[in-house]
Amino acid sequence: MGTFSLWHWLIVLLIVVMVFGTKKLKNIGADLGGAVKGFKDGMNNAPAPGTAVADARPTAAKEPPCP
Repeated sequence: MGTFSLWHWLIVLLIVVMVFGTKKLKNIGADLGGAVKGFKDGMNNAPAPGTAVADARPTAAKEPPCP
């Protein structure tokens, strides 16, 4: 009742491949890899801690007063 053996994991892998198919698993892997790459790129482009970040929100243009 402890850990699973190698045979248990091979049977689980076989069932997963039979249910989802290799093409769908390949697509899921590619999507996951792209998400991880995007996250890493975002972390590398982040400003250093302690530096001021400009407010990226656009400012509303003031309307001239009504005559």
